[in-house]
Amino acid sequence: MGKGCITVTKYFLFLFNLLFFVFGALIMGFGLWVLFDNQSFIAVLQESSHTMKVASYILIGVGSLSMAMGFFGCIGAIYEIRCLLGLYFTCLLLILIAQVTAGVLIYFQRDRLKHEMSSIIKGMIINYTGQNRTTEHTWDYIQRTMKCCGWTGPGNWSENLLIKNSTVTLYSCSCRNDSLPGTEKREFGLCEHLSVEAPVYETGCITSVEKWLLDNCGVILGICVGVAVIELLGMILSMCLCKTVVQEDYTKVPKY
Repeated sequence: MGKGCITVTKYFLFLFNLLFFVFGALIMGFGLWVLFDNQSFIAVLQESSHTMKVASYILIGVGSLSMAMGFFGCIGAIYEIRCLLGLYFTCLLLILIAQVTAGVLIYFQRDRLKHEMSSIIKGMIINYTGQNRTTEHTWDYIQRTMKCCGWTGPGNWSENLLIKNSTVTLYSCSCRNDSLPGTEKREFGLCEHLSVEAPVYETGCITSVEKWLLDNCGVILGICVGVAVIELLGMILSMCLCKTVVQEDYTKVPKY
């Protein structure tokens, strides 16, 4: 391989690792968002399921590892350190295998995951009081913005303990359909209605969530494929550069 080609490969690998460092920071930031967010659908699942908390810690760990790999990859590329390039290749290979394994597990366990999610949401609806500012108010926000009611439909709210034991007819305030006649309008809690039918949306939120996933399926798949291609490119470049380095010269490592 010519000297000019080696130089191009080296700096291209450096830029690649710089991007890898940035992507790692984004992944870690997303993990922190999942861990601390209290204004989205994630918050409902996170407080009710230990799995979501574990997933957020995994994202933070993967992001931190990616940032470290990006840093060492940059050093290995610029200063042509074979051991760092080899370590970088090995880590990329392990991450790629882990991603493929996770994708396969999610695909074959999708029914189980869907059932777990349904159990979490239905359990939250049954015990809903309107006083919990994290999960319950977040669920109210989801119902208002997605214009849906309950998980599979408004009938889920008939299982709510307060509604079942109340002497008046109540419904979830965040299910309120403004196009229907009614009096009381609140963003959260339980409201009373005097009409025969509650003025609520008839569509369950599971339909809205599935629609969002279908609408964005192409984007999600494209991101996954793009990440895999970038990782393969990094592996190829690191091996090409590693082969051109005859011996490890640790004197090239910068002194701090």
